[in-house]
Amino acid sequence: MRRWGTLLGAAITIVAVLLALVGPAIAPFDPLEQDLLALNGPPGPAHWLGTDHIGRDVFARLVSGARTTLAIAVAGTMGAFLVGAVLGSIALALGRIPERIVFAGIDLVRAMPAVLLALLMIAAMGAGAVPVAIALALSFAPFFALTARAVYQRETAQPYVAAARTFGGGKLHILRLHLAPNLAGALVTQAGIVLPRCIVTESVLSFLGLGSSPDSPTWGRMVSDASPFMEAAPHAILAPVLALVLVTLGFVLLGDALRLRLDPLRRSGSAR
Repeated sequence: MRRWGTLLGAAITIVAVLLALVGPAIAPFDPLEQDLLALNGPPGPAHWLGTDHIGRDVFARLVSGARTTLAIAVAGTMGAFLVGAVLGSIALALGRIPERIVFAGIDLVRAMPAVLLALLMIAAMGAGAVPVAIALALSFAPFFALTARAVYQRETAQPYVAAARTFGGGKLHILRLHLAPNLAGALVTQAGIVLPRCIVTESVLSFLGLGSSPDSPTWGRMVSDASPFMEAAPHAILAPVLALVLVTLGFVLLGDALRLRLDPLRRSGSAR
């Protein structure tokens, strides 16, 4: 069952990435093109997933929204990795005082819900893809920082770290050459967990009208636009909701597989 879950997660992820990359090129219509003679049209040969309340092709908007949603989520995850993992690891290596300062700020950020922090960033910087990506990076940076601290503390208790110190290795030198490779597996696993949460948070912000610009279709904005016409055009809301559920499920399954694959404690346990 675990193997099938991994294969399913990988398949969903590959399909989502391919649609985000090449989907807009194969879509039969422009995602912003309106057809006032085909309002809330059902799926058919011309419009594969139907049209919305102003005649826009749902499939074209779905694949265009996949590119926007995934791009913002990936940017937020990478930013969270850089802020949380890199800054947290360096603070741990430099000593107790830098560690306390950095992790006090991380605890402060962790106490705020991701959506609330995003609202504050958008209020300060304005709506758009960049403020949302920055807000996601700050919101999910504590996940990487706490993971880095747990693995760092575990690894610094190992004999190879004591040997490196005996031979005169500095703190940052040991971190870069000896600890970073062992931190990488846990942090990659954490990225597989954070990415679907970034997708969901970005969709919530888009649903509230606080994501990217209104002329840029995202899955959350598609759900928001189609909600008042749910009875007349259920396909217009069902398509982005199913896409959001499937892509989130795919990344969750893939992240779980990475966690089991890269966790050294589980590997050593299975070897025994």
